[in-house]
Amino acid sequence: MTSSTLIQPEEIIHLSGISWQTYEALLNELSTNRRLRLTYNHGNLEIMVPSPEHERYKEILGRFVETLAEELEVRIDPLGSTTFKRSELSGAEPDKCFYIRNLNAVKGKKRIDLQQDPPPDLVVEIDITSSSKDRLEVYANIGVPEIWRYDGNSFSINILQNQKYIIVENSLAFPSLPIQEISRFLKQVGEKDYLDLVKEFRNWVKSQTQKNC
Repeated sequence: MTSSTLIQPEEIIHLSGISWQTYEALLNELSTNRRLRLTYNHGNLEIMVPSPEHERYKEILGRFVETLAEELEVRIDPLGSTTFKRSELSGAEPDKCFYIRNLNAVKGKKRIDLQQDPPPDLVVEIDITSSSKDRLEVYANIGVPEIWRYDGNSFSINILQNQKYIIVENSLAFPSLPIQEISRFLKQVGEKDYLDLVKEFRNWVKSQTQKNC
């Protein structure tokens, strides 16, 4: 087993040569400390302790998704950082995830089994201090159709095509709005009050829906 660190050693640890059994044991052992995020991909394990900056963007982008759903009257089921696993191969905990089109398939379920249940329709990933390469591969393996990713500078909509994610302009989850405009609001995080920014975003959504009427 070898290890290496990236960017901020106190926050991210990368390990290789990790068995599936070890990954599952760590999930169980660390279940009381859900600040830690584990990503497993074919023997490679990333353990991350999210920074305040990471959590700030995660919360606001998740709130934006919920605001969109409210204003567009789209039913969603937010499942936060639920652990999704493809047995013996990969596992990840998204920053935020939402069931939208497949909401009825998991409604009320206490456990999600990807052998019989669909993956979330939308995943939110904040990549401030680490690359999302392994996580993107995991999400492709489990079939997540759409990922919204923000790296502290740019926001992108990533759609799964032929087992690879490509950056596109339009969202599958909210196709009627220019979702790329979210980038403008994310750049104001930390400068504006949280609720003021959410209110400003909500007003923007309302203005867009009025244009489409």
